[in-house]
Amino acid sequence: MESNPYAAPAAVVEDVVGSYADDLESRKAGRGKRLGAALLDGLTNLPWLGLFAWAGVMYYNATRQGFPAPRTGGMLIFLGFVVMLGLFVVNCMMLHRSGQTIGKRALDIAVVRSDGSPITVLRYIFLRVVPVALLGAVPLVGRFVGLIDPLLIFGKERRCLHDLIADTIVVDV
Repeated sequence: MESNPYAAPAAVVEDVVGSYADDLESRKAGRGKRLGAALLDGLTNLPWLGLFAWAGVMYYNATRQGFPAPRTGGMLIFLGFVVMLGLFVVNCMMLHRSGQTIGKRALDIAVVRSDGSPITVLRYIFLRVVPVALLGAVPLVGRFVGLIDPLLIFGKERRCLHDLIADTIVVDV
């Protein structure tokens, strides 16, 4: 009998056994990758922070010596705001598209909800970033929050305080 190359395949394919939650658990990003992504995200902030620092040093040195504030300081601050805004927009677009920031993208990890659904930018900002920042600003309590937040990653679930608040996990992609 001749075989027809255009015929539908006759192979039997069985469904994969296992739940999606188990798959997410096995895909959780390692602590080292998460630390590396956080460090890379911090490094991306250095250009605009450097511009602000440069402007501040120029202003301080000029006023200390009795000179008027230099005009270039204002330009540096403006340029710093432009770079900061651009970086914020790029990160928001990346978070919207793939749940990744620049550092997370470089290390192939992403933030998703604990059920595996994509994270929204508003959830990322207002539940992952803002609560920990506000708690960190509270006198006396802020020091403990700043310490507890990253240390919780050494728990069984490998989730930081900001992950628990926002109901998110970080997974390998």
